[in-house]
Amino acid sequence: MAPVRVVRAFRIPITAIITALALSGCMSTTGPVAVAPQGDLDSVAYGSPGSPPPPQAVVADSGGGAVAALRTAFASAPRAAPPPIVMAAPVAYVEPASARHDAAYHLDAGDKLRVVVYGQEGLTNTYSVSAGGSITMPLIGSVPARGRTTAGLAAAIAAKLRAGFIREPSVAVEIEAYRPFFILGEVAAPGQYPYVPNMTVESAVAIAGGFSPRARRDSVTVTHTDASGTSRLVVPPGSPISPGDTVLVSERWF
Repeated sequence: MAPVRVVRAFRIPITAIITALALSGCMSTTGPVAVAPQGDLDSVAYGSPGSPPPPQAVVADSGGGAVAALRTAFASAPRAAPPPIVMAAPVAYVEPASARHDAAYHLDAGDKLRVVVYGQEGLTNTYSVSAGGSITMPLIGSVPARGRTTAGLAAAIAAKLRAGFIREPSVAVEIEAYRPFFILGEVAAPGQYPYVPNMTVESAVAIAGGFSPRARRDSVTVTHTDASGTSRLVVPPGSPISPGDTVLVSERWF
């Protein structure tokens, strides 16, 4: 009976030691965990442009296993690239260029003029050159315009205003609309049309709807009238025309 009692006396301490060893193997201590400081979610996820990358979480352990696997997975995961910054391109606005008028152009019936008398709103207005070749203004009445340039007409208006109305008048004249041109003959819609600067025979034909099937297309007859008289010329389609000109498109013979 004595040996049995000795075994039983040592059984309890041995069981306690084995249990303690098993628990110490399962409960291994891990080192401290450093976590990135909290802040704006976008800054943590993507980082600010021009700033160093945010600190990564560092996990220290001494036991390996699942913790080491998680650390390896986070370290190997690719970081998302920061979104591109889109800058709007500057927009430049350009003022439209005004139409240039020929300073040597001679006025005639049908021209519409803008007359500006500085400081005199009652005289500043739009005037049309009448069939008689003149314009009619308040105070000074009729002023001849046919055959004059815009500068010449401004000087004539200033001279009349200076004679008993305004001591030192300042006058400017510009063409608001040219007198029309005429196109006749073998075009789709012959008639009278407004003139625009730098017009050619081709553009005049286009405004009139184009050539008719029987039109002669290599040359036209242009009748032009100025201070020296009236002239009639046969010209190619690319020739320029002037306000008041008459374009005649002839019929071809074959």
